Amino acid sequence: MSQIDLQPGFDFQQAGREVLAIEREGLAQLDQYINQDFALACEKIFYCSGKVVVMGMGKSGHIGRKMAATFASTGTSSFFVHPGEAAHGDLGMVTPQDIVIALSNSGESNEILALIPVLKRLQVPLICITSRPESSMARAADIHLCVKVPKEACPLGLAPTSSTTAALVMGDALAVALLEARGFTAEDFALSHPGGALGRKLLLRVNDIMHTGDEIPHVTKEASLRDALLEITRKNLGMTAICDDQMQILGIFTDGDLRRVFDTGADMRQLSIADVMTPGGIRIRPGTLAVDALNLMQSRHVTCVLVADGDHLLGVVHMHDLLRAGVV
Repeated sequence: MSQIDLQPGFDFQQAGREVLAIEREGLAQLDQYINQDFALACEKIFYCSGKVVVMGMGKSGHIGRKMAATFASTGTSSFFVHPGEAAHGDLGMVTPQDIVIALSNSGESNEILALIPVLKRLQVPLICITSRPESSMARAADIHLCVKVPKEACPLGLAPTSSTTAALVMGDALAVALLEARGFTAEDFALSHPGGALGRKLLLRVNDIMHTGDEIPHVTKEASLRDALLEITRKNLGMTAICDDQMQILGIFTDGDLRRVFDTGADMRQLSIADVMTPGGIRIRPGTLAVDALNLMQSRHVTCVLVADGDHLLGVVHMHDLLRAGVV
């Protein structure tokens, strides 16, 4: 394409709005295709004992990859196979227990049509998503899902735009309907996203990051205030727990408490930690989600909480631990 000058007064915003209007119209038409065939496709996938294998060429292939990824992350085991590669060995990935979803706007993808006889011989159920119910793929399918749109957003009517959006949305509709049918939860979702922020918030628990053993700042109630301050300094968490010999919690003393002691004008050399500690202390259980620990700290305006089983001290978790774990 040769370089041309920009047309005087060309309105990029208007061009963009026209695309959105055309694609919205296409999606509005899609509602009629959420029908009995859609329900049959969902049931077939729900009861599949193998995996959902998604195929598509060109832009349909890009949509297919996203569809397979969405299925896989929402409780439906799935992967994408390129039809061209399938014809040269990758079809061996498909077993009779699987289901194949094949995408093609025209329904005449030669690469997919070449695979259909083998899929039929293997007795692999075939769901085709096309815009033409009379197409070769639609007629060969066990279930056909139509995604016909009035027109492409491309003014030339050539570049797949509205049609790929419709196919993408149909894939989302299948995945979410199955998600709801399976009773898929946010924690289930997190299990397939352990490296993301959501996974950290829904999977990480306090006992994964808390300080334990010798890292726990603690003194007995007989300790002097000076001894408690040395323990706070050594453990570098801005606080110390006050416990008995069996690690039963009696109280807590923080650097904030120290500032309040200064304000009283008391002789700090004469004070024991029992004189100035806060009895009890905020505590959580070790199995608490880290994000819930964060919410507790924020609501109580503290930077550190005790981790305990009843009154028995097991550990300490600090806001900085949550920051390092990526929970915040």
